[in-house]
Amino acid sequence: MKLTEKQLQQIRTQIKRVKASGNPFYTERFKDVNPEDIKDRESFERLVPFCDKQDLRNAYPLGLAAVPEEDIVRIHSSSGTTGAPVIIPYTQKDIDDWAVMFARCYELAGIGKKDRIQITPGYGLWTAGIGFQAGCEKLGAMAVPMGPGNTEKQLQMMQDLGSTVICATSSYALLLAEQVEARGIVKNIKLKKGVIGSERWGEKMRNRIQSILGIELYDIYGLTECYGPGIGINCTESDAGIHIFDDYIYTEILDPQTGKPVPEGEIGEICLTTLVKEGAPLFRFRTHDLAAFVTEKCPCGRSYPRITQIMGRSDDMVKVKGNIIFPSTIEDVIKSVPGTSSEYRAIIEHEDGKDQMTIMVEVEGGIDRTEVALGIQYFFKQKYNMTPKVKVVGIGELPRSEKKTKRIEDKRFN
Repeated sequence: MKLTEKQLQQIRTQIKRVKASGNPFYTERFKDVNPEDIKDRESFERLVPFCDKQDLRNAYPLGLAAVPEEDIVRIHSSSGTTGAPVIIPYTQKDIDDWAVMFARCYELAGIGKKDRIQITPGYGLWTAGIGFQAGCEKLGAMAVPMGPGNTEKQLQMMQDLGSTVICATSSYALLLAEQVEARGIVKNIKLKKGVIGSERWGEKMRNRIQSILGIELYDIYGLTECYGPGIGINCTESDAGIHIFDDYIYTEILDPQTGKPVPEGEIGEICLTTLVKEGAPLFRFRTHDLAAFVTEKCPCGRSYPRITQIMGRSDDMVKVKGNIIFPSTIEDVIKSVPGTSSEYRAIIEHEDGKDQMTIMVEVEGGIDRTEVALGIQYFFKQKYNMTPKVKVVGIGELPRSEKKTKRIEDKRFN
């Protein structure tokens, strides 16, 4: 992706600022970098080092702060489930910029001031709930800040207040949709749109949520380290790509192994640089999220660069019998087999001296389960030259989540 002169100047300004801040994290990273030598994309890639989540963990708790402490108005944090948490400090400008981007996301999804937006992601240290709310208030719509869980209350408020937009993880959106269907209250629901984020989801899940609730669904993108959700979304004109706001974020897509840019249109790892963030600016942050640039011009006419839906994460990748397996790999097979639901789990174990993958998948009532199992095994064999074990269960038998769902569990190294 081309770096504009304005973006280059913003990057040079950011590097000068963090070097002058006296912050050891940044001064060490840029001690040998003269910002004026960054003149184009090639020199940017050559001179600016990558950073990743471990670098940010090492700066715990407030080692990322590139401003005086009195300028920090809020912190957010990653969950810390895979190591020490990452603490991200925000200035008031960061908070305001994030709200502007988030309101822009709502607008791209065709959401306006007359909408009532029910917000189900968590509040607190996590960026999700408060980001959805700030964007809603910036837009001027009505926020219904439910937070996570309490499905009974969620459905009551959804009906009583006539919520027109639901914001959720895909897992919780599915759970709510299934509860709406099971209780026979579809006719009482006024939802028109869903803004879904924080985890990858496949075509089967999307179609199931849409078919039950009869709503349009939008993929919102973002991560705690980089403001939070709201740095990009797909628009009403196309579900084929997520617009990324390049006046705030510069995006690269790289080969996960080499760190070099992939050819346009090929899948690689998203790498982000914040252009104006003050509290904890990021330079070439490797997200581990996998996507590709969408090269065609969007029918909406906006010039923001677009990426595909998130295909998975490079650290979600597992290798089984010489095959690289992502969640999207399994979803691609499941959608080829009639009668299957969107829900599945995969467990990889080492048995009798060899690796074995077991896929558990839900099917609708009246479907021949043996035929489904054989179909999944057939397509896996055809596409990936391996045959998994398949366990077929009924709709609703696999656990649902109010947060994110872990779909591949690798037990070989436990």
